[in-house]
Parts: sequence; structure tokens; C-alpha cells
Amino acid sequence: MTDGLTERARTHLPLTDAVFHLMLSLADGPAHGYGILLEVEERSDGAVRMGTGTLYSAVKRLRDQGLIEDVAAPADPGDSEAGGDPRRRYYGLTALGRAVLREEARRLEALVSFARRKSVLDAGGPG
Repeated sequence: MTDGLTERARTHLPLTDAVFHLMLSLADGPAHGYGILLEVEERSDGAVRMGTGTLYSAVKRLRDQGLIEDVAAPADPGDSEAGGDPRRRYYGLTALGRAVLREEARRLEALVSFARRKSVLDAGGPG
């Protein structure tokens, strides 16, 4: 049985790769645009590079859909610049956004599982 939030989340699927990466960058907490770009590139070992136009178009769309929201800059005692630039905007996942991210990860996991059952992928991993 699924709850209403899960059902609402599924109406946003599937996500594009760029949106999935953007939302995944916010899974551990708020981030600003440049931080999102850096994390996506680092996480993918440079294979995924989002342009600023792609990022901010996606941010606007996700905000309009209620999946992310503007949040206060996180306090970072080790960073004297944290929150110091008033032009820097931070974004965080909403409850619906987190549910969408979770459902997309489950959807992708099911696809990979199916590919393994079809012997497209090695059961032990890439190779």
C-alpha cells in the first residue's frame, strides 16, 4: 500500500538525468548552485557536467513544482564565508521532493535489477 505522498511523487517520474543529479546533490542538505554543479561533476568523475543554464532552468521548474525550495544558508562554523554572500541562494528538498527522489531511485534500481535478470549486466557489478 502506498501513501498519498508516494502517489504524488510518482506523477513526477521519470526524472531527467540532470534533475536526478541536481536533486541527489540536495539529499544530504541544502546547497547553492555552484556547489550543486561541483558535486554533480565530482560524483560522476567528470562524466556529467551541468551548465548554469541547465541548472537554473531546472531549479526554477523544481521550485514551481514544489520539489525544492529556497532555504537559509546553513551555518558552518569552519567557514567564515558561510552565508556571507547575500547573492548566494541555497536550495533544499521539500518533503515531496525527497519522496520523488526516493521513488526515482527505486525505479532506476528496478531497471538495473531487470537488466541483470536479462543477463545484460553481470550480477557481480560492472564489467
